[in-house]
Amino acid sequence: MRGKETILLVAAGLLGLTQPMWAGDVAEPGGYRMDDYRAPVPQTLRGASVVTTAEAEALWREKKAVFFDVMPNTPKPANLPAGTIWRDTIRKDIPGSTWLANVGYGAISEETASYFRQGLAAEAGPDKSRAILFYCMTNCWMSWNAAKRAVEWGYRSVIWYPPGADGWEGANLPLEEKKPYAISN
Repeated sequence: MRGKETILLVAAGLLGLTQPMWAGDVAEPGGYRMDDYRAPVPQTLRGASVVTTAEAEALWREKKAVFFDVMPNTPKPANLPAGTIWRDTIRKDIPGSTWLANVGYGAISEETASYFRQGLAAEAGPDKSRAILFYCMTNCWMSWNAAKRAVEWGYRSVIWYPPGADGWEGANLPLEEKKPYAISN
């Protein structure tokens, strides 16, 4: 059965589907997803629009939305032993996106919420009706959580792109290396 699952995953990616074709309906939870972030996601998000790869590409090409990648990032630990080699995560995302790392967890600290709000304001401006699009990876709840949070914060044109950067790449669309957004003082 393993071979059939692989074929279905590849076919789902080529067709721009947001979920593997065999996944049952995933109910939209009332709150945030708090764990097991890499799992099948719902096909909906109350208060937000959900787009396919073709629709996300059109928004990107026409510059009709501000794109936010919310993939987590592991920063270099402060107290590494001398001589330890550290390699930062290389993240490839949709060109022109802002990588707001770690804002898609179900529970976020006040510091992370402040970083998230400041990044949204800096990149999307003060107009909460401006279209903003959130993504991460296929079957990743991080983007669902981040988009839900933006809806709750009063943003009125929130867009969720469930296939994420790997769905984008699977459609042979361009990617670029990014570093997480840093708040300038």
